[in-house]
Amino acid sequence: MLGASSSVWTATILSVLAVSAIAFVGIFFLVVRESLLRRVVPILVAFAVGALLGNALFHIIPELAEGGGITVGISWVMALAIVGFFVLEKFIHLHHRLEAPAHGHLHPVAITNLVGDGIHNFVDGAFIAGAYLANVSLGLATTAAVVLHEIPQEMGDLGVLVHAGLTPKRALVYNLATAGTAVAGAVLTLLLEDAVGGLTRPMLALAAGAFIYIAGADLIPELHRATDWRSSILQFLAVVAGFAVMAALLAID
Repeated sequence: MLGASSSVWTATILSVLAVSAIAFVGIFFLVVRESLLRRVVPILVAFAVGALLGNALFHIIPELAEGGGITVGISWVMALAIVGFFVLEKFIHLHHRLEAPAHGHLHPVAITNLVGDGIHNFVDGAFIAGAYLANVSLGLATTAAVVLHEIPQEMGDLGVLVHAGLTPKRALVYNLATAGTAVAGAVLTLLLEDAVGGLTRPMLALAAGAFIYIAGADLIPELHRATDWRSSILQFLAVVAGFAVMAALLAID
């Protein structure tokens, strides 16, 4: 690939700005009743499971297969993405200890959450850029998958920050700041592609591994917390709907 075209730059930046705007979902968290959140969030999580796995299985892996094959090197990149996200989340969880902060300082759990969220959003931006470098359809599918898993994540992040002692308004501002790192990740990926090239396949492999990890390690275990038939059926339908949306996006050239 000879670098990113102006259309790729435009589509990528617009997409990561849309993803960054998901941080405003925190406003919904602040005003809606907790009982409604308990009903809505599990459905969003289930939908995100289908979207993430559908994007990896229907879009990214077939693109890799058609664009040069699933080589051992590509398999290693996907494996490293899974291990890398495990290490990152393990680090975050190990530091989520609610110790009393010094007066006027951010709680340690808040700092760790913000750093982890910033890194996560940076990587999301890079994934979106890598997808658009392959083709528009893959870029749109990856953006949709990122958006769908960001909604429940942003709600959870805001809840952690408020629990750590921040006012809801201050927590929302910090959440918006970390969301902006997605733009930085996208821009850096496109600049590196322009400078050295050859980033598309590794970035797609990283995205596939990350999406599989997020769906399998983070989201599906949350769904298993529901043990009643009604919730389980709704979650199943939402997962199927997520796959269906990704399958429908295959029609976009």
